[in-house]
Amino acid sequence: MPAAAAEPLDGTLYQAPPGFEAELAAELGAAASRVTPDGPLFLVAGPARAVAWAANTWLTPVRIRFSSVAEGVAAVLALGGRDTRWALAPTARSAQAAPIAAKLPPVNAKRIEFPEPAPKRRPGAWSLVDEGVIVASARCASPFANGEPRFVEDHVRPPSRAYLKLWEAFTVAGCVPRPGDRCVDLGSSPGGWTWALERLGARVISVDKAPIDERLTRLTRVRYVQDSAFAIDPSGVGRVHWLVSDVICYPARIVKLIERWIAVHPSAGFVITIKFQGDTDMAPLRDLEKIEGGRLVHLHHNKHELTWLRTPPAEPT
Repeated sequence: MPAAAAEPLDGTLYQAPPGFEAELAAELGAAASRVTPDGPLFLVAGPARAVAWAANTWLTPVRIRFSSVAEGVAAVLALGGRDTRWALAPTARSAQAAPIAAKLPPVNAKRIEFPEPAPKRRPGAWSLVDEGVIVASARCASPFANGEPRFVEDHVRPPSRAYLKLWEAFTVAGCVPRPGDRCVDLGSSPGGWTWALERLGARVISVDKAPIDERLTRLTRVRYVQDSAFAIDPSGVGRVHWLVSDVICYPARIVKLIERWIAVHPSAGFVITIKFQGDTDMAPLRDLEKIEGGRLVHLHHNKHELTWLRTPPAEPT
């Protein structure tokens, strides 16, 4: 049976993280059109651009009209190579999409053993958006199905599950601290991020007014400083390879903290959570656009927050 024709969509599809469709719509602006009233997909004319509130970006989207499950499956398969795996983006019609999903090569369900890198092969994405209508893209920005990495978790040693957010940030950035790197963890209690950094062999200055897990204070590579994240003088800690922070404060205040630390440590990498309290006001984050090499992303393990990532700039040869 010949595959149904695929009609290219004029633009790029952006997929919202579950529950953050309004944030993505606001960031994309009036030029965005929602593919379905209840779904996570927004179409914007033109090539892909950096969008913080997108869980995934569909780079070559098409619309497929089909009349049978076999025809729909054949049309999706025709978009990618024989090794392409396909992730179903959920909508209200996900149950109706199940017969098609069952016949498409699924994304490998193997969990990531951190610090294993992200998969090189990126899955295609598709969704059933109406009766007999699929939207799909063989090329997507995220190496994870629906932008959702899954890790082999440690349920025993970490003092909190916050370490998963840091693991995801490093995996998305494609860069991790090396053994011996000096890291500063601001607002560290109870110590999930400090634990993750120390496990990589990094030396950690762990800063918080509240105590961190006692097990961490006994580690030779951890130095706990009982103080406010905003009281530490960036020039008084020696060389810093990475600054990380999951501190709770207003976005404008964390932006000022980033600016203060990057002025003293321009060669450092940064993983900084920016938490919103109440409305999602992006205005205080505009100053971050001036910092070369940085980007805002919404991680799968983020809640009502974004993460500002900046890998250490390459040293001149």
